Amino acid sequence: MGNWADTAPVLLLVFNRPDHTAQVMEQIRQAEPPQLFVGADGPRADHPDDARRCKRAREVATRVEWDCEVRTLFRNENLGCKEAVSSAITWFFEHVDEGIILEDDCVPDPSFFPYCEYLLEKYRGDTRVSMVSGQNLLGTWKEDESSYHFSNFGGIWGWATWSGMWDMYEIDEELKKPEHVRRVLEGALREKLQVVLRSHGVNRALSGELESWGYQWFYARILNHTLAIAPSRNLVSNIGFGTDATHTKQPERKRQKAQSLSPPFIAPKSVLPDHKYDHKFFEASRGLGKNSILNFLRKRRIELEIMA
Repeated sequence: MGNWADTAPVLLLVFNRPDHTAQVMEQIRQAEPPQLFVGADGPRADHPDDARRCKRAREVATRVEWDCEVRTLFRNENLGCKEAVSSAITWFFEHVDEGIILEDDCVPDPSFFPYCEYLLEKYRGDTRVSMVSGQNLLGTWKEDESSYHFSNFGGIWGWATWSGMWDMYEIDEELKKPEHVRRVLEGALREKLQVVLRSHGVNRALSGELESWGYQWFYARILNHTLAIAPSRNLVSNIGFGTDATHTKQPERKRQKAQSLSPPFIAPKSVLPDHKYDHKFFEASRGLGKNSILNFLRKRRIELEIMA
């Protein structure tokens, strides 16, 4: 490893934030992948400044000074986060067998690229593993034991997968029914609170109430009995918190800095979910303590009995 001529292709997803895009491109530029795919949603009709900002972001994302094949999927109309991202990933995997996916606010450490490439090769064809995540909301986790671990929750702030695994994203209508979603998650997740909140999010996403492709991808992976790989150190910094963000509007939310993870990459002893990590990741991803979770449930009128 280490020869960037062998690096997996990269898909960069951009919209209307050229300054954010420039920071991500700087890291991609250092990695020099031989193939760069750029997917961009179109400007929103009710945001007059979008056209200019979208155009600028696209220019930044396609400014390549190394030997690289660049392909673009630029939308003229605004599809929204769910459709724009998911359709761009589908387009990406129509051209490649495996690859790395970065959004315009996910700035990776340079070690993120060889980490993804190594694990894409190691677990290629392994039906137990559906994605490689660069995200660790805890900062570090058991870094003295292994370089990565397995989780039911795969962070999508910088990740990689295989085309065959992304095929799972499209879900049969029968499997989208709320009662089926609940049964599937109950079979995989150990904690009742995780089942309730994740079922709620998945159902809202599948019905179109929530503009999110991530919940559908999470459900598709669990539905197919697969796990995500998570790094022992966080490898990607999300710089997209704030009012311009789609889902991360809380500027005060704690962010984890990107750290470095050097080879050799040491595997965990077994391909099983680390439930302790999942518990802590779940709490960190919600940004909620027990009292806040109870308030969250009350606000949405979700009935749940939580044992003290």
